[in-house]
Amino acid sequence: MEIPSHYLERAVGEFAQLPGIGRKTAMRLVLHLLKWERKDVDAFAESLHELAANVRYCHICHNVCDDEECQICASPRRDHTIVCVVESVQDVMAIEATQQYNGVYHVLGGIISPMDGIGPQDLEIESLVKRVCAGGIAEVILALSPTMEGDTTSFYIFRKLAEAPEVAITTLARGVAQNDQLHYTDELTLGRSIMDRKPFKS
Repeated sequence: MEIPSHYLERAVGEFAQLPGIGRKTAMRLVLHLLKWERKDVDAFAESLHELAANVRYCHICHNVCDDEECQICASPRRDHTIVCVVESVQDVMAIEATQQYNGVYHVLGGIISPMDGIGPQDLEIESLVKRVCAGGIAEVILALSPTMEGDTTSFYIFRKLAEAPEVAITTLARGVAQNDQLHYTDELTLGRSIMDRKPFKS
């Protein structure tokens, strides 16, 4: 389909880069934006500029935040001896929604996936090992999605943390279905999986 405007074409192309957004959906979104008042479009664009310019990653756990340290890591009310290892920021939000966990997190930024060209060096695994080996941590929860890639990543981390034998390594109870993405799991099931976690076994 030929688009009669260069500006429309460019906007559609940008929207189509988003995950799960094809060109038809991108076209629908852009045409919807054209119906907005100019001030609303400007506010939308400004929010994206502020997002790119100001959002940071916590220097401790790599969660998104507005400062050097996220609110969870900075909170004295959290149990800093328990670290929950997750794949993404979405997983942090999913677990927080259960209100069943009071520890802190470590966001890997993905999972090991040779098919996608993602290796251990591309993830925040070494920073996790350093964090655990620095002391003060009693338990590491491997809360990765129960897929082949998630299990591979969990096993890799389990082996890497062997040098810290005084730390308990646990994993979520398998209330989370095999091959499910963690952040798509309902809050009740995810909450029970956190509460019923068990020792990780190789």
